[in-house]
Amino acid sequence: MNRFDRITAILIQLQAKRSVKGQDLAERFDVSLRTVYRDLRTLEEAGVPLCGEPGVGYSLAEGYRLPPVMFTREEATALSTAEKLVSQLTDAHTAQLSHAAMDKLRAVLRRPDRDYLEALSPRITVLQPRAARTPILPPTTNTHQLLLTSIAQQLVVRLDYRAGYNGVATQRDVEPIGLYFGQYWHVVAFCRLRQEFRNFRLDRIAALHLCDEHFAPRPDTLQSYWQEQAQRRQAQAMVVRFAPEAMGYVQENKHYFYWTHEQLQADGWREMTFLVECLDNLARWLLVFTTHVTIVSPPELKQRMRELAEEAHHHFCA
Repeated sequence: MNRFDRITAILIQLQAKRSVKGQDLAERFDVSLRTVYRDLRTLEEAGVPLCGEPGVGYSLAEGYRLPPVMFTREEATALSTAEKLVSQLTDAHTAQLSHAAMDKLRAVLRRPDRDYLEALSPRITVLQPRAARTPILPPTTNTHQLLLTSIAQQLVVRLDYRAGYNGVATQRDVEPIGLYFGQYWHVVAFCRLRQEFRNFRLDRIAALHLCDEHFAPRPDTLQSYWQEQAQRRQAQAMVVRFAPEAMGYVQENKHYFYWTHEQLQADGWREMTFLVECLDNLARWLLVFTTHVTIVSPPELKQRMRELAEEAHHHFCA
């Protein structure tokens, strides 16, 4: 990135956030802290009113705004793809908001870029995951927006939740900390009924109401929740390597098997660690990947997979 583009990008960061630390800018643009300070001085000399506070960072004076920066063709295409993802993987209300935002973006594009996007858009298709095609919630619900509002404003959410497969809804007051998507959409929240953090699938929510009550902010994140769940259980660490070809399906399902962390290997394979109580469940899942998985440890996992493979061979070849 040349200096002009970097200074423009720094200005965008200052407009997008309440405050930005110099070290964060240096890491984002892969330059030294001295270079960042020099770029900030350039902005000040150009008339941009900057405020700096030790330990907090830099911010723009209240009320100062520049007209929107033009999007590049590549950025507009990326956002158009994101629009299609949102329309298929979230609720109707969130999709409507995404469409409205994209209309505003298209309105400020240059005519050649707008024509380019219009020609390319029909050639980008996102299919809804099979697991998400039969939600319990009606298609017009704004579940995602309500949950995001709850997370941002620390508002209690009241759920009518159908746990497991019995179909009986129980009412829960929960304090959400995050949303994630794997094979299904999930919200992780502190459940006041169970007095602990629980993982709720959105397709099992029969009704949702945003309460007026605020809950105390929590330092918990999705990552800390997953790590805590793994540590609380009397589990054995199992280390597995996956080929690049398998990563799509692995990333969708790894949290169901108490994944804790992973590391990319030099050969392109990815080494993952799971903390599991039931070796048999993990072994049966890993069989799906056939030659695209390698067991690092423990030996018992490899032996169990060998036994399962032999059972399958005898069953289908008898």
